[in-house]
Amino acid sequence: TLFPGPWKISQKEMEPEEQESILFYQTNKPFGEFSNFYKSPIEIDGKTWPTTEHYFQAMKFFPDEEAMEEVRLTEKAMQCKVVARGQDDNRPRRADWAEAKDQVMYTALTAKFTQHETLKELLLSTDGKALVEHTKNDSYWADGGDGSGQNMLGKLLMQIRDEIKSQQDGAN
Repeated sequence: TLFPGPWKISQKEMEPEEQESILFYQTNKPFGEFSNFYKSPIEIDGKTWPTTEHYFQAMKFFPDEEAMEEVRLTEKAMQCKVVARGQDDNRPRRADWAEAKDQVMYTALTAKFTQHETLKELLLSTDGKALVEHTKNDSYWADGGDGSGQNMLGKLLMQIRDEIKSQQDGAN
């Protein structure tokens, strides 16, 4: 299914002043694997997506399968973002995107960090640290470059880390 549940964003506030933070953004820098542009194919609903960014951008068109496929087959993550932003077409975007985007991101990230063992281990290795997408280019998914942003990507990664850890602890 596209949106497995239940899910919620953890209410734990991870203040950088209170604990060590790991800042990430570029894929070629430390912890760049946490970026949605990092090349790590994910499989969701029988389709393989080159990056979590491909999946996320394609879901803006749900349920238009043709538009979603066009984004999925785009070679690079930045290109799929441009396609999804509609610079070259006027396809309608899903009306509920504002409400759905967090769940879509959660689905993509869960696939990424459960389908790739090395990425799962990297995520688990950050236990106890705040994860912060650090860039001035985004104040919703990132920290806005100065800490004023919502850092939703970091919050979702920390939630998934906690869920994986809980599952592993329960299995032992």
